[in-house]
Amino acid sequence: MSNSCTVDHPLKGYRVLDLSRILAGPYCTMILGDQGAEVIKVERPGVGDDTRTWGPPFSSGESAYYLCCNRNKKSVVIDLKKPAGLELIRELAKVSDVMVENFTPGLTKRFGLDYETIHKINPRLVYCSITAYGQDGPYVNRPGYDMVLSAAGGLMYITGEHDGNPCKVGVAITDVLTGVYASGAITSALLWRERSGQGQYLDVSLLDVQVSGLANIASNYLVAGQEAQRWGTAHESIVPYQVFDAKDRPISIAVANQKLWVNFCKAIGKDDWLEDARFESNPKRVENRKILLPLIDELFAQKTCDEWMEILVEAAVPCAPVNNMRHLFDDPQLIHRNMIAEVPHPTIGTLRLTGAPIKYSETPATIRRHPPLLGEHTDEVMAKVMGYSTDQIDSLKARGAIT
Repeated sequence: MSNSCTVDHPLKGYRVLDLSRILAGPYCTMILGDQGAEVIKVERPGVGDDTRTWGPPFSSGESAYYLCCNRNKKSVVIDLKKPAGLELIRELAKVSDVMVENFTPGLTKRFGLDYETIHKINPRLVYCSITAYGQDGPYVNRPGYDMVLSAAGGLMYITGEHDGNPCKVGVAITDVLTGVYASGAITSALLWRERSGQGQYLDVSLLDVQVSGLANIASNYLVAGQEAQRWGTAHESIVPYQVFDAKDRPISIAVANQKLWVNFCKAIGKDDWLEDARFESNPKRVENRKILLPLIDELFAQKTCDEWMEILVEAAVPCAPVNNMRHLFDDPQLIHRNMIAEVPHPTIGTLRLTGAPIKYSETPATIRRHPPLLGEHTDEVMAKVMGYSTDQIDSLKARGAIT
């Protein structure tokens, strides 16, 4: 993906003041940046975003974790412990369209950066707060990270092997999902602002988002009182629909309807299963999973993953190898879809990142800026965004507001 672009972007001309850190907030603002928004990332003196130290791995002193969610941003270092620093944030909010923060509830009020204060100085600003449990309720003051919220939100309970312990998902999916939800909410609020002329406050909770992400599992309980279980890679209502071990590595199979069952049986040379009353329908296969699944296990161990892929793809049976990162980023489909981006970086050289997942026909997302070095754009933002003179910038530095 190119780091330059001659087309307009959906959010070109919108400015985002990003006071968030770690993953959910930065993931949200990265999405807005990919869509063309100018994102000003505010960081703490000396240390910056927490994820700058989350490693190894590092590349030229930059952590891979930080690099994954901070492209298309400008970094400014502002000390929120200094009155002049807090006043500078308020001045930036005056000239911004969006403000994103993930402070503990109540902290922005102490800083004078709460929505009520900011709304008075910029009524058109969309203000997004991302917290663990939301801005009210009995848990409002509890701290939380992705793993804690995946436990509280039911995801950890349903993740893991059927007879095993609860597990966390391999990536901080609650944070990522919250970032996606928040970016969508912000764009919706901006659209409403275009109609009404008014900004608004967005209260985004990791817990709320995680519960919404339970989808059919939540519905099973709310509608029918059915308690959830862990199924590993299997599905409680569809068989076969899981990972099987081929001779060399695992393969995922999704036989989600009767036509696929017929195709599957014929492809693997098991036409007799089509006449077996125990397997004649999906409910029967679910009922007799302990009989059917060992038979498939035994069969799949006889060929390699690639051999089974060739057979099943030819039969139009949904399947995929269980890719590690090397297999994934060598995959021709991923390469064709431009999901590996190369971006020039001032210390790393050529930085490889994941590409933008949404393909716009008229306004494609682009990576125009590398994930910034700490404070890389402080002087630029003060001069070009705020219009400050060199003397004014020097005065802010002397008062410890910026570094």
